[in-house]
Amino acid sequence: MQTQTIIETVQPYVSTIVTAAAGVLTAFALGGLNALKTKVNTWLEARTTAAQREVIHKIAGEGFAFAQTAFKQAGGERKLQEALQYATLRLAEQGITVSVVELQAAIEKAYLEYKAKTKTVLATEAQPSEEVTQAAAKEAVSGLAAKLNDFLAQATAEVTPVAPVQPEPDPISTPTEPAQTPTSAE
Repeated sequence: MQTQTIIETVQPYVSTIVTAAAGVLTAFALGGLNALKTKVNTWLEARTTAAQREVIHKIAGEGFAFAQTAFKQAGGERKLQEALQYATLRLAEQGITVSVVELQAAIEKAYLEYKAKTKTVLATEAQPSEEVTQAAAKEAVSGLAAKLNDFLAQATAEVTPVAPVQPEPDPISTPTEPAQTPTSAE
């Protein structure tokens, strides 16, 4: 009976401790879930914004291409207005609202990328092939060699032979002392 009385006496304390521990663990779990939820929401917002930015730039590029081809004869300002109108309608269909300044910046970016690509293509096409370059270099070298030969021929033809001048022979001097060095024997 004694054990049963101890259990009956301790049981309310144990129940209180277990309930308190469960409450503390639940509080920690809910706090962790709340922090995780905040991080997930931040991540989703960032991903949505990045995805929307990608869509915005894609549609801005389409708007630029549309205005560039459909309004070839129009001026730059008219093309920009047409591109803005196209992009605004397309983005509205997607449910994306963007300020005119942001949209104009995206279209201008597409224009600058287009301009950079066309300059690269034109510069690449303007460069001669390696074979053409080598042939031109060989022709230039052979032309230069021919001119050099002509110049040397003219230079040597202009020199008139003059009677050779005989140099006076130098007197040979004889050494006064022998050129032997003494050796020491040790």
